[in-house]
This record gives sequence, C-alpha cells and structure tokens, in this order.
Amino acid sequence: MTQRRLTSMNKKRIASFMLDHFKPASSALAGIVIAGTCITASAQERSLAPVSVTANRVQQRLFDTPAADGLELDWREGAAPAVSMTEALTAVPGIAVRDRQNLAQDVQLSIRGFGSRATFGLRGSRLLVDGIPASTPDGQGQASTVSMIAAQRVEVLRGPWAQMYGNVGGGVMLVETRPAPDAAEADIRFAAGSRGFRQAMLSGGAPLGSGLGMRADVSGFDTDGAREHSAARRRYLDLRMDWKADAKTSLRFGINGFSQPLAEDPLGLAQAEYQRNPRGVTPVAEQFNTRKTVDQYQMGVAGEHRLGAIDRLSFSSYAGQRKLRQFLAFSGAALTSSGGVVDLERQYYGASAAWHHDFRTSDKVPVRWSVGSEIEATRDKRLGFVNANGSAGDVRRDEDNDATAYGLYAQADAYVHPEVLLSAGARYSRVDMRVDDRYITSVSPDDSGSISYSRFSPVVGVLWHATESLNTFANVGYGFETPTLSELAYRQSGSGFNFALQPARSLHAETGLKWMRNGTSLQATLFRSTTDGEIVPLANQGGRTIFRNVDGVERYGLELGGKLRWRQIDWTLAYTWLQARFTEGFQSADGRTVNAGNRLPGTARHTIQLEAAWKPSETLRFGAELHAESRIQADDLNTEAAPGYFTLGLNAERAFQVGSHRASAFVRFDNLLDRNYIGSVIVNESNRRFYEPAAGRAVLVGMRISL
Repeated sequence: MTQRRLTSMNKKRIASFMLDHFKPASSALAGIVIAGTCITASAQERSLAPVSVTANRVQQRLFDTPAADGLELDWREGAAPAVSMTEALTAVPGIAVRDRQNLAQDVQLSIRGFGSRATFGLRGSRLLVDGIPASTPDGQGQASTVSMIAAQRVEVLRGPWAQMYGNVGGGVMLVETRPAPDAAEADIRFAAGSRGFRQAMLSGGAPLGSGLGMRADVSGFDTDGAREHSAARRRYLDLRMDWKADAKTSLRFGINGFSQPLAEDPLGLAQAEYQRNPRGVTPVAEQFNTRKTVDQYQMGVAGEHRLGAIDRLSFSSYAGQRKLRQFLAFSGAALTSSGGVVDLERQYYGASAAWHHDFRTSDKVPVRWSVGSEIEATRDKRLGFVNANGSAGDVRRDEDNDATAYGLYAQADAYVHPEVLLSAGARYSRVDMRVDDRYITSVSPDDSGSISYSRFSPVVGVLWHATESLNTFANVGYGFETPTLSELAYRQSGSGFNFALQPARSLHAETGLKWMRNGTSLQATLFRSTTDGEIVPLANQGGRTIFRNVDGVERYGLELGGKLRWRQIDWTLAYTWLQARFTEGFQSADGRTVNAGNRLPGTARHTIQLEAAWKPSETLRFGAELHAESRIQADDLNTEAAPGYFTLGLNAERAFQVGSHRASAFVRFDNLLDRNYIGSVIVNESNRRFYEPAAGRAVLVGMRISL
C-alpha cells in the first residue's frame, strides 16, 4: 500500500518526548501501561488510511495494528487440504496448531500459550465469523464449524487488545466470508488422497439486481482416518446475501449449516502403546465405541448505516441450534455418575451494536472512537446416559445449563504528536451461568445453582511511526477468562457443578516493531502475560476432565514474522519462542508436588514455520513447507513429554484451459519423509494416555474448474 511521505520531524525532540511521557519499551514488559495504533501522514494533513483490518475494534491498516496478522484464504488457488481454516494459521507467529488426527475433538490451537490445556475445541481464544461469535459466552469455540470454501480472510489479534473482546485469553480470530460476486460465477473442486480422503466443493453466486447479490457454498469430505477408529464425515452449507440499499446502508444475511454424522474418537495412547503401534487405538475406544455426532444450524444478519461524514452505526443479530451426542470411554453406570454418553441440545442467540466516530479537533488532529455493546446467550438441554458398550443406556443426567454474557466497550485514538498516537480502551464483561438439575435421586442430590463472573478490562498504549516503513509499539491490558460450562461440569468428589472454579485473571504486555518496504515485511514482538487463577486440568479420564485454579502462571516470549521475495521465490517465516511456566508450586491430583518452574504442559518452547513459493510462469506453481516444534510436556509434573520434531511438505499446481473455462490440477505431499511423531498431547490424562500421533506421509491430488 502506498504511503504518504512523512513531514520532516525533529528526531531528538521526539525521542525526548517519548522518554518524558512513557518509559522505555523494556519497562512496558514489566507493567508500564502503554499501547497504540498509527496512521501514516502528518497530523496537519493526515486523513484516515484505507481500512485493512477491523480486529482492533477501530478500523485501521494491518501495518498499523500491533501484533496482528491478516491472511487471505482462497481454496480456488494452491494445494491446501481445505479441511480447517486453521491450516493457514501455522504461518502466524504466536499461534500453535496441533495435528490431533482426531476430528471428534476438533483442532487444538493455542495463542501465546493460552488454550494449550484444551481437551476439545478452542479454548483461550475467541472466534468470530462475519462479526458473529463462533465461540459460546462461556469461552468455548469450535473451529470445525467454519467452512474453508466460504472463508475469504482471517484476521488474528494477539495480546492486550484482544481483551477488548471480553472472555478471552491469548487472542481473537475474525473470519470474513466471501461476499456475493459482481458477476455470475461458479467453481468446483474435487480432491482425493491417502487413507480414504474424498472431498467435493461447489461454490457459486450472482448479482440479483437493485444492489442485491447472493452466494452459495456447499462442501464436504470423508476420511478413513490416520489411525484405527478415526473415520469421519463432515458437510457444510453456507448461503449469503448482500444488499447495498444505498450509499449509506448495507446489509448482510447468512444461513450456515454444519453436519458431522460421524467422527470416531481413537483417544490418546500411552507411551508403550505409541511405541508399539503409532497408528493403533487403545482397547477401551473400541469397547465403548467412542465417537461424536454434531449438527449445527445458524442464521444471522449484520449491517452498517452511515449517519454522515464522520459517524456510522454497525449491528448484528444471530440465532442458532446445535445438537451433539458423544460416547465417552467409560460406562458411567455408577448412580453418582453423569454417564458415559453426552446428549446435548443447545439454543443460542446474540446481538451487538456499535457507534463509530472519526473526526478532527480544532487543531486538525485526527481522533477516532468507538463504543459498543454485546449480548450472547446459550441454553443447553444436557442429558447423560450409561454407555453400554457403544449404546445409550439408563439416564444418569438431566439438566438445563444457561450462560449469558454481556459486554460494554469503548476505545479511542488521538494524536499527541504528529507521529505518535495514543490509544485507550476499556471493556466491562459479565458472564452469568445457571444450572437447573432435573435428575434428583437419593444418591444424586439437587445440584442446581448459579454463579456470575464480571471484570473491568482496561487497555492502553502508544504507537510511534518512526519512519515511512517502520512502526514501533507497546501495549498493556488486563483480561479475564471464565470457566466454560464443560469445565464446570465435574468436581473431584461428588456430582454436580464445580462452582468453586473461578475465572483466570491476567495482565498482558507487549512491545515490538513492524517494518515494510517494497513487498518485504518484518515484525518482531516481545510479550509477557502473568495469570492468577489459571484454569488447569486436575484430572482427565475417559473424556471426563476436572479443573481447578492455580496462581502464578507466566508466559513470555518472542514472535518473529517475515515475508520477502528472494531469487524469484516468495518466502514466509513465522517463529515463536515461548517460555510458559508455573511460578508457584501446588499439589497434583495424586498428592505430588508440582514444582515452581515446571513448564506449562501442551506448550513448545520453539515453533517455526518456513514456507517457500515459486511461480516460474503464470500457469505453474511450486511450494514447500517446513514445520518444526521442540518437545512438549504432557502433564503439570513434567514427568513425560512428546519429543520435538520437524516435517517437510511439497506441493505443485498447474493451471490450464478447458474450453472457455479456467482449470487447475494440484498435488500435495505432507510429511514427505514419513516421520513418526506425536502431533499433540492430552494434558494431564489420568490414564497417562497423553499422546495423539500425527499422520504419516500423505498424498492429496485434486482438480478445480472455474465456470
């Protein structure tokens, strides 16, 4: 993006200004409260830059957003498997995506070490699609419901400013779907690969006149799985209509469907089981036929109305339903048990509204602010049954679970110097949870109850546009992360919810720089987070996890990212050094001492992703990917760990014409060297079945046609 030339400035005066009003950037990591964003032009002649990202609550360019990345997702190009939107996130520093090879438990993803404890789904991060949450009010997210065929872009915001989204740990991911096209189009993709992988995608859309357009996306895949007892099937349907009523008002309406009629759960393996057969399955998985089925449907509307030259309103509203049935790896026959079969029916809805104001003061200094409110709610009808060797038996649980989240936020940016912008934001969040127990017997008492969590989260900071190509920044913010309904579901003794579990309270700080020139970009960020009341697994057995709070968890590290073109090859680098540890000792479930200094399980000290793309002609493209991670501890005691590993992947694509239509064929090799390695760990698994093996060498071939 072309930038205006900056006005001349007195470097010495600016340096003095920074030292007098803020502390050195290194002090920010110790707790100095500073943060920000910047628009490149002098305050006297500056106008708001074109919008690139919206993750930071105020619209601004990606280059001016601290610790943020924007990724284009286009299944019509390249050789990606297009199974999960998280595939592209391995190229983002600070993010770890674990290869579970277990579609029953969804992808395992953590941001700056937050979410590493998740036994299923996303934890510690927020996920929104076109402004509509794909995370529940209690903080649980599901990446599996996002269709790769519909997704066009994902923005990732890490660190302090992510706290403006409320119940979150390390970061926020915002997915934008593809809008209705300006002209009629249709695209088809077919792919097949190792272990019975079969995939079909169909996308099309057209303008309908009077500012109205429509797009429909349908896709699905089947797989036999990389391990025994890991077959799965998924189906997606996405309908989107865009209406531009006039120059001031636009609306977007969407209907989304997700169906997972089969996802077998191979569970984790103990160390001896893994060494004996990495593709095997523990016997109890087959005994109890562990598996999960899911159906989810949602509709929503979002819009924007411009009140004038400097004011606009945005809003969204949505509602949906999710049905889930999961067979766990135990019977749950005891009268005090919640059962070995989970049967859940969820109704959820929400709405948001915001007012955005961009103006200039009497001194012509640009100032922006946004204020908004949100409400999200879920109501779960939760049943539990005895798992009679793969069939649902007698009832062991019958209750209604409710979670409602309220949020109010405000954020403002103002220049205090021609090249220095201060930003400040605050959010008030409240999460209410209630349980109505309907299964009451002489040995299973009434476990009804309610609990509320609330938090005021301020965020402040500064960004200095040092040169045309260099931004430096520092940010600090407070946040909190509540237990989810699933984390509250079990306690160590007795039945019923674990209402003693409290939210995690954290302080986040970061400082770094971004440099961009002639298509080359570099970013480096130092970050530190300290957490009290960290929610950690106390015990994890057969899919039933009990959690508790511990104080004194520290995460700090370095993120490096870069893109450049060298010798006709486009290179992308993402590197993360993460030190995540307990700073206070505590007792484990079996009475042993977890020592201060132990590493947080599920986190790697080093993670690196290196990608290279070579396009020798307009019709031919080659790519290579190198991914490496250091060892990962499996439990709080640090008694076992998954060894470090690296993998290499290659891909190629050839474009050609089929009559008047564009087409391409592609091939992809993952884990080319066929290395045996552990893709992820199940933190604190009570039976010591910690390890989830990754897939061996895999081949994918496919073809696309654009009509």
